[in-house]
Amino acid sequence: MSQLGVPELLIIAGVLVLLFGAKKLPDVARGVGRSLRIFKSETAKLRDDDDDAQPAAQPTVQATQTATPQPQPVAPQQIPPAAPVVSAEEQARQLEEQAARLRAGAGQANKQA
Repeated sequence: MSQLGVPELLIIAGVLVLLFGAKKLPDVARGVGRSLRIFKSETAKLRDDDDDAQPAAQPTVQATQTATPQPQPVAPQQIPPAAPVVSAEEQARQLEEQAARLRAGAGQANKQA
């Protein structure tokens, strides 16, 4: 694969300006920068976790002689029952009623103003 020169980079920059517009390019660049920063920190954490796990994976003679008892598993928590399943038609009807109430409330607010 050939390397990108100045003319190719200018063409790419021009296409980006046409696609996103000059006003949105700083926002896009800021978002990409944040994403890369998060990605970098997460990969560093994964490397640190791997480094921490490797010494622990190599048991020593002393560790096997003084083994500690394993903790007992915790009993699972009870999950409350889920709300009753509502059909799509019922959901649509509820949303229409809510929208009608909101419109009525907005109409009253406009009359008072």
